[in-house]
Amino acid sequence: MIQGCLLEVALGERIGLTEDEWGIIGTLLPSERGRGCRPAQDNRLYFEGMMWIARTGSQWRHLPDEYGKWNSVFRRYRRWVTTGVFEAMLETLGEMVARDATADMIDSTVVRAHHCAVGIKRDSGNRGAWPIARRI
Repeated sequence: MIQGCLLEVALGERIGLTEDEWGIIGTLLPSERGRGCRPAQDNRLYFEGMMWIARTGSQWRHLPDEYGKWNSVFRRYRRWVTTGVFEAMLETLGEMVARDATADMIDSTVVRAHHCAVGIKRDSGNRGAWPIARRI
């Protein structure tokens, strides 16, 4: 079973943003204030950690240390969800895509689900319905 940092190695790439992408997204994120004498960590680092979780489907505790402490990233994620940061970001990015004819935006309504997720029932009498079933 692949977990933690090994999952990132298995994917073959670091999940991060280019400078151009961060130039757009960074302006949409709220500035964070530190508590007491501790300064707030960089939004980019935390956002990339959130992207790592979303892309890998891993648990928060398996977040690699390079993105910061998992609990700090999770708390900022929850704060942004409850304050509507991601909804506002999606609206703004949608408006930007609408203005740019060369850009595309993909969401879950465009992505086709696997046949198991669509509710197709397997007919046990017809083995030829799914070619992959013959290979097993």
